[in-house]
Amino acid sequence: MRTPHEPADPQGAAHPIRSLTVLPAHREDVELHTADGLTLVGELALPCDDEGRPTTPAATLVTLHPLPTHGGYMDSHVLRKASWRLPAMADLAVLRFNTRGTSSPRGTSQGAFDGGAAERFDVAAAIEFAEFHDLPRRWLVGWSFGTELALMHGCDPAIEGAILLSPPLHRASDADLDTWAASGKPLVALVPEHDDYLRPDEARERFARIPQAEVIGVPGAKHLWVGESAVRRVLDEIVAHVLPGHAPLPTTWSGPVGTATDDDDRTEEDA
Repeated sequence: MRTPHEPADPQGAAHPIRSLTVLPAHREDVELHTADGLTLVGELALPCDDEGRPTTPAATLVTLHPLPTHGGYMDSHVLRKASWRLPAMADLAVLRFNTRGTSSPRGTSQGAFDGGAAERFDVAAAIEFAEFHDLPRRWLVGWSFGTELALMHGCDPAIEGAILLSPPLHRASDADLDTWAASGKPLVALVPEHDDYLRPDEARERFARIPQAEVIGVPGAKHLWVGESAVRRVLDEIVAHVLPGHAPLPTTWSGPVGTATDDDDRTEEDA
């Protein structure tokens, strides 16, 4: 596990899930290789058995982070907490990576930010990585700028569906939405009531051109999903749509548990 954490508790007591809770998973640093010759850095978190050996996940989340020019990266807090919790709590694989030119404690991906255009190669590389490693039932999870990448570049035959957190719809065009509409693939948008860029009523109007799209307005929430209750709502919705019948997630964990010591719980401003 890359994240510094306190020693696991082997006693099996019921521990409350808190902001810095890290549950068991097999975590490994990975590299993605793009068609235009770049190497991107990332991490794959997999469910594991009692000995820490990786097991086959029920489904896979390919995550796309917020805007890197405004602080977004693979460790943006909702995505990081998904990797800390969902392998153990929902049997999900979580792939996180830095898009081109983006840095995090894991390292810096090669290349330079391109406003969402050349990032099409980054999205393709992540999907190809998941395919090559036989990760099943692949879903995209994009946050803010990451939702634009999902809408513009993620409607791939290897992807089952997409979940969009705080979609601003700044870069994605009606043509991109029409591509998703024609695919019939499920598309779920979680839209905060107090979002800075796109609020629920306008989101329902914009996404109406995708018949299968589900827009979920989240009362009281803001674009950055700050606070444990907001994170839990996001993770519950992800699991509910990817693995129906497995949400809501428990709020306690009986078994080994760690506590992160380096989480800055960043609240990026991004779009």
